Amino acid sequence: MPYQSISELPDSVRDHVPKHAQEIYMEAFNSAWDEYRDEGERRGDESREEVAHKVAWSAVKKKYSRGEDGDWHAK
Repeated sequence: MPYQSISELPDSVRDHVPKHAQEIYMEAFNSAWDEYRDEGERRGDESREEVAHKVAWSAVKKKYSRGEDGDWHAK
């Protein structure tokens, strides 16, 4: 279920993450969705979707951090 646009992202991303970070999230998710297609490429029993979300959040965390207000801000 790759995302076609940032408007399709989960509410937790759309409501608290700046637009640039949403673009990073979407690109990382879609890439991981393709990369971890085969179950053997994943650790443990995580689903393809779980892995893709983890990769996407990791990509966002490289340039953004969560503020005290609960929103994400550029580092």
